[in-house]
Amino acid sequence: MTKPSLPELLHAAVTSVGGVERPGQVTMAEAVAHAIDDSSHLLVQAGTGTGKSLGYLVPALAHGERVVVATATLALQRQLVERDLPRTVDALHPLLRRRPEFAMLKGRSNYLCLHRLREGMPQEEDDGLFDQFEAAVPTSKLGQDLLRMRDWADETETGDRDDLTPGVSDRAWSQVSVSSRECVGASKCAYGAECFAEAARERAKLAEVVVTNHALLAIDAIEGAPVLPQHEVLIVDEAHELVSRATGVATGELTPGQVNRAVRRAAKLVNEKAADALQTAAEGFERLMELALPGRLEEIPEDLGFALMALRDAARTVISALGATRDKSVQDEDAVRKQALASVESVHGVAERIANGSEWDVVWYERHDRFGASLRVAPLSVSGLLKEKLFTDRSVVLTSATLKLGGDFNGVGASLGLAPEGTEGEDIARWRGIDVGSPFDYRKQGILYVARHLSAPGREGTRGDMMDELAELVEAAGGRTLGLFSSMRGAQAAAEELRGRLDAPILLQGEETLGELIKAFAADPKTCLFGTLSLWQGVDVPGPSSQLVVMDRIPFPRPDDPLMSARQKAVEEGGGNGFMAVAATHAALLMAQGAGRLVRATGDRGVVAVLDPRLATARYGGFLRASLPDFWYTTDRNQVRRSLATIDEAARAEGR
Repeated sequence: MTKPSLPELLHAAVTSVGGVERPGQVTMAEAVAHAIDDSSHLLVQAGTGTGKSLGYLVPALAHGERVVVATATLALQRQLVERDLPRTVDALHPLLRRRPEFAMLKGRSNYLCLHRLREGMPQEEDDGLFDQFEAAVPTSKLGQDLLRMRDWADETETGDRDDLTPGVSDRAWSQVSVSSRECVGASKCAYGAECFAEAARERAKLAEVVVTNHALLAIDAIEGAPVLPQHEVLIVDEAHELVSRATGVATGELTPGQVNRAVRRAAKLVNEKAADALQTAAEGFERLMELALPGRLEEIPEDLGFALMALRDAARTVISALGATRDKSVQDEDAVRKQALASVESVHGVAERIANGSEWDVVWYERHDRFGASLRVAPLSVSGLLKEKLFTDRSVVLTSATLKLGGDFNGVGASLGLAPEGTEGEDIARWRGIDVGSPFDYRKQGILYVARHLSAPGREGTRGDMMDELAELVEAAGGRTLGLFSSMRGAQAAAEELRGRLDAPILLQGEETLGELIKAFAADPKTCLFGTLSLWQGVDVPGPSSQLVVMDRIPFPRPDDPLMSARQKAVEEGGGNGFMAVAATHAALLMAQGAGRLVRATGDRGVVAVLDPRLATARYGGFLRASLPDFWYTTDRNQVRRSLATIDEAARAEGR
């Protein structure tokens, strides 16, 4: 039997999901297949509606080697495992004459731990364990959640937190899960044979397609502890998120609460001298943190350096003592010891990293109203790590609706450690970027309106003219507005102001769960939804409920953001343009994602309104506009009001 062609396979897969083949999807599938065959790398920008999941799954499955697909959001992971992969495998089976297996793999703390569920949690004040089910009042929300999870443990096949509906709070889940550092290990655990996390790993080892998340991919790459099975092809979907997720994994934190927890957990397992030394070091660190002011520490102050070295040395002594002593009087000693060791090792690792100092790290203080001060450390850049760990020994495909910023892929490529496209040389990863377009006709479906007449946003204070403009636009649109704000304070001020001016219901992020807010927003066209960062990327509401997307200002990083400002400074010291490489690129990515909320289907019509005149007047405005969908562009406020009124009237006429 002749080998089926890629077009045949794609046609079968698209038909199976009830879709329509699109030219962009075919172009993407061919480019992915070529990159895999050529052992090269590919960046693919594929607009909303292209069908990019099948655009990479079909050539990957046809290739026949193991592939890891890493995504940023739970929604896409679920879509792949519950819908796209089952249908695609069924459709391709007769043509490929094999049925590829697929599996989902996440970090250990995402799975229910039967040991912790059935034996209880190590107690921190007294010896032994406590039964969290008896300790939690059954009538409390926590108690009810714990009892529900105990019943669920007998029914679930996966133990995956995301399969528990309705979900539970982080606090409730922490009672029944462990991190990889806290796990006693399948061979030592009484429940090792039934372990959900181990079962997921075993399924992944046998699967041809492993679906995971960016965080686990970053842990696998950065921490050097292989958690993903060997694979020949890596596909990173929602790739615009990868640098941020990798930075998160490589970031360390120390807080007084975390250090004191480590002291309590270790104290009963080590000799008094070692415990007292760690306690003294913890107290010294806590006193310093009470005086900590937010901001970057370009040099570690002498008193902080001494406090960190004391913590590091005391933690090292406790770690040695934990490994050398056994105490049979402690119930379930392995679990208690493992939890204590994980806590103390975390303190030791971060204290040592900051005390040793590195020109490649950024260190800063943060202060939170509820949780107090924390000391944080993050890499100045993850590009070197990603270049070394991701782009060797396998073909990598990165795809998203927003990878081409300012007209090319080099900005995103540089953040991933890739040399400019087309650069030749030894040890230089070969890659190319391709934009397969979108099935939407952006110039006919949408308008990009920049309110050029407004005053430029300042650092503080409300903008009266901006509020007037926002109210007029929302009124002209008949509601139907998604308001994207660069700060929660801005979103709250706008919601408060417009609730006093307009009849339209205004929903505000934080007043209800995000899922409930989006559901309510989609259900009533007159409703508006205002919020900040997660709305810029997480809202998929096609149709008449979202016909006006408003951005209050260009979302540059805050000038006092320690990590972003350090990265900007580093680019400038290297002779580059730090503002364009860091701040403008960050803003372009967010704006492209935000503007992408408008057109989600072929029948959608509407306006993206940016209430920041700098998009029209500043030199960098052209770069930012080139990163957005190709909407019809105007600065004419009267034209936009007429267009919004027309769109609203048409939707009402259709009864929507």
